[in-house]
Amino acid sequence: MVSKSTQDFVPIREIRNGVVVLKDGSLRLALMTSSHNLALKSAAEQEAILLQFQNFLNSLDFSVQFFIQSRKLDIRPYLSLLEEREKAQTSDLMRIQVSEYVDFVKKFTESTNIMTKAFFVVVPYSPPILGVERAGVFAGLLGKKGGRDANVAERIESFEENRTQLEQRASVVEQGLASAGIRVARLGTEELVELFFKIFNPGELEKPIPPETRRNAL
Repeated sequence: MVSKSTQDFVPIREIRNGVVVLKDGSLRLALMTSSHNLALKSAAEQEAILLQFQNFLNSLDFSVQFFIQSRKLDIRPYLSLLEEREKAQTSDLMRIQVSEYVDFVKKFTESTNIMTKAFFVVVPYSPPILGVERAGVFAGLLGKKGGRDANVAERIESFEENRTQLEQRASVVEQGLASAGIRVARLGTEELVELFFKIFNPGELEKPIPPETRRNAL
């Protein structure tokens, strides 16, 4: 029995130019969004937001995925900043106060799990099967003419065409969410690498992402 590596269970083939390419050839684009706290809205505002969101969903002719990520807040950068401020204090009283505040924050975060939530919308695009089959037929008819460079050029051109279709879908989603008062930002390659690394390595959230992981995704 041949054991499989972890990568065999990850459906991602590569991340290129802010686009996730899956092993089946389909593409994904991730949008990070803001959120609404409906409990703080009036009844009229709640109704308006829900109506806009309903109209947005009804306007789509393709599927989207909503994803909410909850993870423990990494307080280390904030503590490092406080410790630097402590060293920079010229007053002994201020230095003591900052030191006591640092100790308070450390003890509080150790006893309480402070969670952060991030909201994403995943936009998919699957290239037409007919187009893939047609490319395979043409490649067979042409044989090896053009060599490896021709194949690479064809793959790049195909990727760019598919990415254009995907970005058009993403623009529709962005406009629909904006009409409901939701801010949207597209994730780039670096952000996607970090997101998936932390999803597939939940026990290593406190560790930096290995450089080879970033290089292999590019």
